[in-house]
Amino acid sequence: MGQRRGWGSGPTVATSCRAPLLTPRLEPTAGHPALPPFLVGLFSSLDWNQRPWSSVGWELTGFLEKVKMCLVSISWQVRNIRKVLREIDKPFGLYPNFLSPVSGNWMQHHVSVGGLGDSFYEYLIKSWLMSAKTDMEAKDMYYEALEAIETHLVNVSPGGLTYIAEWRGGILDHKMGHLACFSGGMIALGAEDAKEEKRAHYRELAAQITKTCHESYARSDTKLGPEAFWFNSGREAVATQTSESYYILRPEVVESYMYLWRQTHDPIYREWGWEVVMALEKYCRTEAGFSGIQDVYSKVPNHDNKQQTFFLAETLKYLYLLFSEDDMLSLEDWVFNTEAHPLPVNHSDSSGRGGG
Repeated sequence: MGQRRGWGSGPTVATSCRAPLLTPRLEPTAGHPALPPFLVGLFSSLDWNQRPWSSVGWELTGFLEKVKMCLVSISWQVRNIRKVLREIDKPFGLYPNFLSPVSGNWMQHHVSVGGLGDSFYEYLIKSWLMSAKTDMEAKDMYYEALEAIETHLVNVSPGGLTYIAEWRGGILDHKMGHLACFSGGMIALGAEDAKEEKRAHYRELAAQITKTCHESYARSDTKLGPEAFWFNSGREAVATQTSESYYILRPEVVESYMYLWRQTHDPIYREWGWEVVMALEKYCRTEAGFSGIQDVYSKVPNHDNKQQTFFLAETLKYLYLLFSEDDMLSLEDWVFNTEAHPLPVNHSDSSGRGGG
């Protein structure tokens, strides 16, 4: 899910096997909590005062890759980060986006399932799945977080659209970013392993959130969705200012279509996906590739002249999988990281002990 979770791709085998060289740069110094810095000085150390904040999403991003590849020397540290985050006091069970790697305390009480926070929740459920459902700590943390999100952030608009608001110190911003639209797919992916009495509920919640994200596309002139959309003043699922009206080829909505299709085989998700394909062809294709557009509410596209890397890595990949058979990168055997790179489920773990 493009750009939302830190870095564009996971480490390659060649770079990950150099973990002993990287590990000292990631280790906290004495007297500091077990949180690595947001910035890493590869050739010289950075003072902790130069690392003013880190995001909860960034702290867990890379967990799947580090466990799967040969970064055994630092995967223990990522597990320790998870332990710190689990034990820290959280407002109403919510995880704010920003925390200090120096003090280990939250810096702001801004909670979002969109940028800076999203990959944290995603990697909890995906850690559980990639471990062949043995990583009990990841599973427990995910469902605890999802319950808090549903209690405090999920709203239904007067028009009947379900959305996940943002939370700022107890006050809700009734908006949802395009980046948060991955959450429909995430909730669908995790529904099967919820408590039996919650499974159908989570499937319906996933479907409703995905429907809302589709509405953000359907209510634009180009049938492509804005960067963020609001629910206020009688307007629903639309951007309310030009600075949020752009579309940069993001994948999150079609990502959720793919997961919902795989879970339900409801043809509506392929229909919605094809609408996106046609809109991309009509408004984003150029002679040299595909470009973002600056206003989804204008049928005369003003291209930004950029083809984002996640368009190929994620948007087109999820569209391809949406129209493929289920055994093409089966969700039983593969977990997609935050940038849609498939990582194999460690079925050998299923006979071992759970993580934590």
